[in-house]
Amino acid sequence: MRRLAQLLVLPILAGCTAAPPPTGINDPYEGFNRQVHALNKSMDRAVLRPLGRAAATAPEGSLQPVVNFSNNAGLPGAVVNNLLQGDLGGAGTNTLRFVVNTTVGVLGLLDPAGAIGLKEAETDFGETLAVWGVPEGAYLELPAFGPSTERDAAGRVVDFVLDPLDRLGDVPGPVQDYAFPAKVGEQVVERGQLGDVMDDVLYNSADSYAQARLIYLQNRRYELGQTPSATDEDYYFNPYEESQ
Repeated sequence: MRRLAQLLVLPILAGCTAAPPPTGINDPYEGFNRQVHALNKSMDRAVLRPLGRAAATAPEGSLQPVVNFSNNAGLPGAVVNNLLQGDLGGAGTNTLRFVVNTTVGVLGLLDPAGAIGLKEAETDFGETLAVWGVPEGAYLELPAFGPSTERDAAGRVVDFVLDPLDRLGDVPGPVQDYAFPAKVGEQVVERGQLGDVMDDVLYNSADSYAQARLIYLQNRRYELGQTPSATDEDYYFNPYEESQ
């Protein structure tokens, strides 16, 4: 699988640079990225934002089964990435979570595993590439998916193409059949939960593109255990400061 994954992402990874510039932000495609960002904002304004607001008015907890189902369906992929990273503990936890929630949790609609302390060891193939030493590469904004990097974009491709859920014949059909719609539903629910924060970034900041880029890169690097240096932090641009 590792060889296949390398073949799938080689064209993208070939452009990854070894390290970001002194500013901490490597964005050579900014012109194109800003066009994609404008498209994504239009899509958010027309579709995702209204749906998120509608989801936010639903009775508390009524949409949680959608999120639970989506998270559960993604666990087999997380297990594969745990193993590729050498994280046997995470792989064991995620495997047990998937078994418990798929059976006792009614195909993942409920989260009994979480109730007994089995919390998901979240990961993806972008993190796997980071563990393997692949550099972050340039910043990218992807249509519909939003902020990313060359490394994380390659990881998305592999996570999609090599989804092990499609190859687990003993998994109940609905878990496979409704995994993608549930993922879309999860995004709607999360948009509703983060409504004010997302609106501030996209519609109330002086430069929503720069703000979204900053937030993504800082959060992603933190998830991967990469703390920016003090020098890098000095170069981070906060559009809010210009509007105050």
